[in-house]
Amino acid sequence: MHNPPYFNQARALACYEASAESEGNILASILRRHKYGPNQALGAVLHELLLRDWPLAPHYDLVVPVPLHPTRLRWRGFNQAALFAAAVARHRGSKLGATVLARVIATPPQTAQDFASRLRNVHNAFALRYPDAVAGRRILMVDDVMTTGATLNECARVLRRGGAAEVDVLTIARAL
Repeated sequence: MHNPPYFNQARALACYEASAESEGNILASILRRHKYGPNQALGAVLHELLLRDWPLAPHYDLVVPVPLHPTRLRWRGFNQAALFAAAVARHRGSKLGATVLARVIATPPQTAQDFASRLRNVHNAFALRYPDAVAGRRILMVDDVMTTGATLNECARVLRRGGAAEVDVLTIARAL
């Protein structure tokens, strides 16, 4: 690989085709409803799916969600990645690092952007708040969807530069 990712491995519960033709995809529809709808009942079902028998390393020191910028968090009212990360941390007996990373730039949504634009969009958009919390630690980063991996890779870059020994990724879905 010319540019290997900063994370070691990425796992997802399911894959789906992310295109205009796949508008009727059930998983994509559920994820959009959970992410943008006021009804959080879907969250419990998604958490249950996320906590099934995952082929992950037996122990992570810290489970870190991909953070939202404070403006988007106020608009949405919750961070779906933080909800998933909390469920994963409880289930695995790991510490939750919900505030370790901060989104310091209010970037536009990645949805309608191509790969190069996504990379530029998130470059330097995240900062490490607590370097001591990640130094030498094995970290599991959690988000709802991985499309190109640009956001997760940028978060992993920040964590690795902060001294994280290892960063793995867990998402509910992987868009193809």
